[in-house]
Amino acid sequence: MSNAHPSSEVPIEVPPVREVPAQAVLRWLALGWRDMRAGGAASLLHGAIVAAGGIMLDVILLGFWELLPGAVTGFVLIGPFLATGLYAMSKRLEKGETPSFDDVLRAWGHGGKCLFRFTLILILAGTAWVAFTVALFHFFIHVEINHPLDLLRYVLTQQDKLFLLWTLLGGLGAALAFAVTVITIPLLIDRDVNTWLAVRTSVRAVGNNPLTMVLWAFTIMLLTGVSFLTLMLGFLVLYPLMGHASWYVYRDLVDASALPAHADVE
Repeated sequence: MSNAHPSSEVPIEVPPVREVPAQAVLRWLALGWRDMRAGGAASLLHGAIVAAGGIMLDVILLGFWELLPGAVTGFVLIGPFLATGLYAMSKRLEKGETPSFDDVLRAWGHGGKCLFRFTLILILAGTAWVAFTVALFHFFIHVEINHPLDLLRYVLTQQDKLFLLWTLLGGLGAALAFAVTVITIPLLIDRDVNTWLAVRTSVRAVGNNPLTMVLWAFTIMLLTGVSFLTLMLGFLVLYPLMGHASWYVYRDLVDASALPAHADVE
């Protein structure tokens, strides 16, 4: 595995990035639905794992809500790792081949290596945001919060400009996280490139397709919101749908044909 130290043949330039219309979002979802149906139990396994993790989060929220930031961080980090199995399945289907559970297991093993450095970046970013939030509430917001409902009540009723700033920063952080991750992860799985090149490619792809990617981000938020409203059960279907569709986001936006493939997974 050469993700951390790519060979000298790996191009240092960002691969070509295409511009795609906003209606491509519907195509991505249609292809994701097709792949999910073709993947059958192997696809739905991903959704079952995420749904189970979400239900565990609900339990933590009800009984030990102080542990929620760490639990959410772990949940968010597991999501991209699991998605590597869905990418591998879609890659097989795109070639006209039949995916299997073995493809999923190999992809998870391979994904763990590819995503190690990138996961550290996500952990540091998530930890920094949690630390900032804790400091903000502790030193500047004089409201007693002993339960998640207290926090929700404050969010819905407050008129504090400081909280507005926190919300705006959170929105910017979410936008940056989306721009950094949307192409990075499937590119790291698909091609033998280093993390920095993958991140640059992802940011450029988003920058070249602002309307389309905003619509895609909104779609992800909507489907995730539906999953939460159904007490995480929506993830059973919607997580594999989003994962398979994300493969085609990458395939449509980036021409990675000149980049070397991973010899150990081809």
